[in-house]
Amino acid sequence: GGLCVCCSLASDIPDEIIYSIYFLHKGYNKTFTVSLERTEYHQLKEVAFINLDYYVAAYLPGQFLHLLNIQHPDLLCYSLFLTGEDARIDVLQNCSIRSPLLSTVLDCRVGSMYAVSISDSALLQFLQNSKQDSERLAALHCALLYFRHTEDLEMQIIWWVSENLSTCHSFDPIQEFIVASLYCRMCPETHNLHKLLPYTSLLDWIGIIPGVTCATDIISLPVLEFQNSKGFWEKLNSNLESVKYAEPHLHYHNNVLRREWRNLSEESILIGLLLCSLGDFCLFTNQRVERTTTAYLRNIFENAKNSLLPSLVLRYLNSVEERLVPLFQEEDYQQQLLMGLMVAQLKDHLMRHLQYVGKPKIDQIVLDYVANLLNLVHRIMKEVWRRYQLHSCIFCFDERGSAGEFAVFHIMSRILEAANGMCMPLPPGFHTLHLGLGVRCLPLHTLLHYIDTGVLHLTETCVRTLLRDLDDTEKNEKLKLSIVMRLPEALGQKVQQFWDHPINANVIARKYVKLLLEKLGHRQCNRPIPERLSVPVEFLPLNYLTNMLAEIENQGVHPYEKQDRVNVRFVEETALKHTVTLLGLKYS
Repeated sequence: GGLCVCCSLASDIPDEIIYSIYFLHKGYNKTFTVSLERTEYHQLKEVAFINLDYYVAAYLPGQFLHLLNIQHPDLLCYSLFLTGEDARIDVLQNCSIRSPLLSTVLDCRVGSMYAVSISDSALLQFLQNSKQDSERLAALHCALLYFRHTEDLEMQIIWWVSENLSTCHSFDPIQEFIVASLYCRMCPETHNLHKLLPYTSLLDWIGIIPGVTCATDIISLPVLEFQNSKGFWEKLNSNLESVKYAEPHLHYHNNVLRREWRNLSEESILIGLLLCSLGDFCLFTNQRVERTTTAYLRNIFENAKNSLLPSLVLRYLNSVEERLVPLFQEEDYQQQLLMGLMVAQLKDHLMRHLQYVGKPKIDQIVLDYVANLLNLVHRIMKEVWRRYQLHSCIFCFDERGSAGEFAVFHIMSRILEAANGMCMPLPPGFHTLHLGLGVRCLPLHTLLHYIDTGVLHLTETCVRTLLRDLDDTEKNEKLKLSIVMRLPEALGQKVQQFWDHPINANVIARKYVKLLLEKLGHRQCNRPIPERLSVPVEFLPLNYLTNMLAEIENQGVHPYEKQDRVNVRFVEETALKHTVTLLGLKYS
């Protein structure tokens, strides 16, 4: 559906080449001025234009090859400008050429016709050797969108991405890989879907192409008068209609998703969510039930749980290759909620513009989109896991991590950063795996700093394994205590029971007392409470505290309902044991 008019313009400056591309299907033209590094007057100075379907190539033999992206010409970073040996088209050197047909050139000097295409191997080599962000970004998009996806091609691109996370300064290679790959996989499913899905994570581009200047001018849209158009003309007419309705605003953005996700986090609804099982879904905010919010979140949460995750988990369990990386082995309610939110937001966006395809088709497109997103993250993890030859024994915390594990930890940190930047869900188990590698690879102070700043997320599976399997050496006690003190209340009640140690008992007792006293407020004890120990203890401060706590319990307040052993008796015994230990006495 693209229609371009290309022309080479005269220039009064010998070392300068000017040419224009009129993107009629976009409503503007771009005029490029190229300053040549050297001018040999016997060479041709007329630019030849070649139709490569997804690209228009502006070619000056012996000087440059400019591949212009027809679908997305707005950002220059998606157009590849090559010079020197990179711009060579085999036998077509220093000769006058024309392009009468798609991917075909005519050598006007000898009358020979040649088929022309972009070499995938040469493009990957160029991607690996390029040093400028504009070249890397253009080559990356060309490799992902122009060529048919193969497992080997995707593997090589993932390897390049993992090696260049710190060398790309103006874009995030993980974000661009995921967005462009999703765009390539999803757009063939439905007509006009390419206008609605994002094709880049960038909003604009302020970089330059050395030696090339570009001027953009708005042009009048062509007027087409025909009926019952099919094929090319139907697509062209559709593109023109999109331009009239401000095409950039048709592409899905995550602004609404990000705002809603931020609101949920700020209102602490996620904490309530972690407290609830799948069968008893109820969210508490500021000690009251938000029924409207609960019904809404129940719907999107169940959509992710029942529609999206089963197919992913089934695929994972049925393939030994997929099980190489320990993902999809646990439930992550927070990520499931984000998946459900993305499904709801993307569905609303497509329903506004694709109503004619029907709701069932849109539902399937949206589920496929989110499923492919999670699969891409899993694919990245699988390739780096294989490359660094890691095994599944990541949760053996009595050993230090290898250099390969540290490299994978760094890549996972960048994946998390990319996901947060796009408000993108991650596969269940990602945070557990990330934390497990962090415990093995990082010194304690760095590990705790990463937890405090949100780089690492404490998960039930990893913390439970750490508390249960690590022995209680002095070093491990310090690690366990540091983790326990940072646990959210809901998670702490679930996993602290797996560490049977006086230090942990003290922490539990203190938290229990704090919660009960917060419930007490300004009320006073006004009636005696029976003794709780078989042998009464004449220790007035402790007696007063336990009497007050027991009265609160009798009023029906029990913060640790799922742990029967945590009560006033537990607090009293723990306090006595701790006091006796501090006095150097023996408790009996």
